[in-house]
Amino acid sequence: MHFPNIDPVAFSIGPLAVRWYALAYLVGLIAGWKWGLALAKRDPNKLLKPELFDDFLTWAVIGVIAGGRTGYVLFYNFNEYTADPLEALRVWHGGMSFHGGMLGVILAAWIFSHVKKIPLFAFTDIVACVAPIGLGLGRIANFINGELFGRETDVPWGMVFPHGGNAPRHPSQLYEAATEGLLLLLIMALLSRSNKIRMRKGFMSGTFLALYGVFRFGIEFFREPDPQLGFLFAGATMGQLLCIPMFIAGVAIHAYSLKSPRAKSKRV
Repeated sequence: MHFPNIDPVAFSIGPLAVRWYALAYLVGLIAGWKWGLALAKRDPNKLLKPELFDDFLTWAVIGVIAGGRTGYVLFYNFNEYTADPLEALRVWHGGMSFHGGMLGVILAAWIFSHVKKIPLFAFTDIVACVAPIGLGLGRIANFINGELFGRETDVPWGMVFPHGGNAPRHPSQLYEAATEGLLLLLIMALLSRSNKIRMRKGFMSGTFLALYGVFRFGIEFFREPDPQLGFLFAGATMGQLLCIPMFIAGVAIHAYSLKSPRAKSKRV
């Protein structure tokens, strides 16, 4: 199969070109914000005012961009940015890391919950439910850009990517969109319907971390490693290595949640 010829630019307004990748971030944040509001209204313990998610939207944007860029610099291309530190500020040149973006949002949520004096896990449980929306859309945008493609393959649906040589490759971006995006979103949505589960602080947060770690670790076997890094310890990719502590953290938070059911309180 040949890669579909999709223009990475969705539309232009004069000299301003709006790319599908930017739209994926925008739609993911807005959709996540709207669903976060709905989940807060359905919180069985009435712990959070829905309006808090209006306030957090800006924090989330900063966390995703700053964390995603910092993560890419530190985890994937440190030597290049050491040689030219100012390049790290040129976000429009591309280069974002999910794990860095996740850490950025976690840090933003931790500071936000401290400032607003709200329970951290009560807040991140809702953030975890909405995060797969942006993940799935982001991977679709990666596919449209023809980037982050998979390893060479002979499966019937293998695609010849513009920058991947002449051999067909796994459309691993779509694998990630289906698992880390759609499947994880459905699982989180189903779990969020149970008041019994939502009454346990951290259960949803731990579920997201553990399942994303499993899904991403598995998909990395089909994804071409970053050329500047290649295969690392024991033949693992950087994405796989970063998923290990993520999975461990998810399991640990699960253990905590099972021992600490969410206490009932008034909305704050």
